[in-house]
Amino acid sequence: MAELRELASSAGAEIAGDFIQSRPKPDPATLIGRGKLEEIAGAAASAHAELIIFDHDLSPSQQRNIEDAVGVRVIDRTQLILDIFARHARTREGQLQVELAQLEYLLPRLAGRGIEMSQIAGTAGGGRGPIGTRGPGETQLETDRRKIARRIRYIQQQVENVRRTRTQQRQRRESVPIATVALVGYTNTGKSTLFNALTRASVLESPRLFATLDPTIRSLQLPSRRKILLSDTVGFIRNLPHTLVTAFRATLEEVQRAALLLEVSDVTSPIAAEQNAQVEKVLRELEAQNRPRLHVRNKTDLLPAARRDALQDDGNTVHVSAAKGIGISTLLDRIDAMLQEDALSRVKLRVPQREGKALAMLEGQARIFSRAYRDGFVELDAQVPASVLRKVQSFVGD
Repeated sequence: MAELRELASSAGAEIAGDFIQSRPKPDPATLIGRGKLEEIAGAAASAHAELIIFDHDLSPSQQRNIEDAVGVRVIDRTQLILDIFARHARTREGQLQVELAQLEYLLPRLAGRGIEMSQIAGTAGGGRGPIGTRGPGETQLETDRRKIARRIRYIQQQVENVRRTRTQQRQRRESVPIATVALVGYTNTGKSTLFNALTRASVLESPRLFATLDPTIRSLQLPSRRKILLSDTVGFIRNLPHTLVTAFRATLEEVQRAALLLEVSDVTSPIAAEQNAQVEKVLRELEAQNRPRLHVRNKTDLLPAARRDALQDDGNTVHVSAAKGIGISTLLDRIDAMLQEDALSRVKLRVPQREGKALAMLEGQARIFSRAYRDGFVELDAQVPASVLRKVQSFVGD
């Protein structure tokens, strides 16, 4: 319920109250049963509520039955998340993906109403149907369905164009030995704050859920002087609507192809284990569950001192405070150690001083541990990426 409150607040709602219903099984007509529905209707009327939100998916008939009983608009969890996505999408790509998800959610609901009307018209009056069950009502629904289906096909084509462009960009990137590292995790765990701390970018940081929808990629230099591309992605959430996962597949392909996933979690969350399980579920849906992964436990600055001091990093986990910059250097070292792309080698180099271009390249792209000048040569002890080593191979000494 706390998460539903956060979602509602992110959508701009002012919350008047909440209700919990426990039943052995859902009521097929109203989900929650007539008694609880009357209680909610009374509370909504006294609070002058304009909207009721269910933390559960509603069938089209359940939604209509509840609206008839309470007299105000009713939406379910999926509609709420779609609304938040629509509010936060800034780029043309993000807006297309959200609209696609909304239309795919709406179409079966329109179709459901059309089927119900067809059944009424087909069974009453010997197959011809009584007055009022045929004509403009059903015709309008059929027209709406055709319009929506056409719009879905158009947007799918546009999203496919985006996907093709992304694929071409990725192929160009992959022709150069630069690894992509993707931030993934539950919504509001501080991914964008961590992204900014690592890259010194200015991506929107917000305590609201789904503040980041549009993907952002920035270049980042590791301690080894290798460069990587860091990608910030949309946050995951419990019961993330399948239509959204499908619609955002073009964006989330960065996750599928990443050399390393940084799975960010909120160390202060009492339900961190459940949130991590939801992240795992979405990664499976994206077929990215087997990508190399480093767990980044964020927001350590919000813990009591005793708990913070007891935290221990291990081979798979690093503890950080992105907001305070704590643990960032350790995280960068760990990313460096885990990446296999453009492999590092420790070598001794003897470079003529006249080779200014080679020396400048080593200065900018290699990690130099010692440097000495002898007889017109610069002798270096350095850690060098494979792409650089190929260019200076003739200067490698014993």
